[in-house]
Amino acid sequence: MSGELQLAFRPDAQLTEVMRLRVQSLQQRGARRQDGERLLLPHEAVYRLDFPTPALRFSRWSVRLARAGRLTVTATSQLWTPDLTHLMTRQLLEPTGTFWRAAGDGGNAPVHCYDADAHEFGERIAELAAVRKVMYFLFAFAEGCSPETVDAAIAFTADGGDGGRV
Repeated sequence: MSGELQLAFRPDAQLTEVMRLRVQSLQQRGARRQDGERLLLPHEAVYRLDFPTPALRFSRWSVRLARAGRLTVTATSQLWTPDLTHLMTRQLLEPTGTFWRAAGDGGNAPVHCYDADAHEFGERIAELAAVRKVMYFLFAFAEGCSPETVDAAIAFTADGGDGGRV
């Protein structure tokens, strides 16, 4: 095993815009979403995580919120190909990662999370890194949280396995 590798979640502005245009198009035509389709909500954005190597072991989350608020991170399955298909609810993975900072927390206070869910979520992402070079996530911002106030990354250690990425 080698040292820790920290990967930052990066906003995918183009994919977020495509998904917002889908919502706008449906509204303008008075049409309904496809059965099971997951539309992007106004307080959500699409982020991506690029994996430089397939053999990763989850280490820890590194989430910073500049002020009080709540961030919920939901992963999409490897079956979603955003350039070909609409996002379907069945393609959203559980558990989600929920991170928050309370209004009374000091500036140096750690961000809170549901530890067991966050750990399981991180392990699931590491498993999927073995078969994907990139993963997409929905970031939901609430209670004063916004893209400008969030810095999110996930740390892994190299596992040393040979992988099997598609």
